[in-house]
Amino acid sequence: MRRIPIIAFFLIQFCSYSPLLAQEFSIGPKIGISQGNITVNGTSFSSGNEKMGYHAGLFARLGGNHIFIQPEILYTNSGGEFIRTQGNHTVSYTAKFDKVDVPIMAGFKIAEFFRLQAGPTIAFILDSDLSSNASLPVKPDYNKATIAYQAGIGLDIANFILDLKYEGPLGKIAKSYVGLPTDQRQNQIILSLGIRLF
Repeated sequence: MRRIPIIAFFLIQFCSYSPLLAQEFSIGPKIGISQGNITVNGTSFSSGNEKMGYHAGLFARLGGNHIFIQPEILYTNSGGEFIRTQGNHTVSYTAKFDKVDVPIMAGFKIAEFFRLQAGPTIAFILDSDLSSNASLPVKPDYNKATIAYQAGIGLDIANFILDLKYEGPLGKIAKSYVGLPTDQRQNQIILSLGIRLF
């Protein structure tokens, strides 16, 4: 939990000292939903059903009439399902994550209201849970932080911003389960709404 005020402090300092502020600066709350799954590469594992998630936090927008940078700090709940198959026996696992996401998007505007954007995002996992339709021999050792990328489009309508993004993994959330390699990674489709306070 100590990471949250530290991240917020650096985002505020970044926004305060950027020369882009001379052109445009806006800040506000942001909320949204996501649909995610977990990809796995183990020989006896496969991806399962997608899971809905949600997020809430703050964003800032810095830039000019065409090019912008949009850092965000978001509390995110996400997850996914993967399946282990041994002969005729199948076990389903559902993973859930509570984390702080820090995406930093860069992009450009088209026709003043349409945006293209992409950038890296760092996730700090605060808590995780794994449930199953069978007994769990051991909890997986999930990484405390992961890195991913996001890319998508956005609309600016009055003081509202609407973002639709795809998130793909650049690192593993876990590399094994009960000694078997799984290379677990999370993918997400993210839809969010923000309000520019100024």
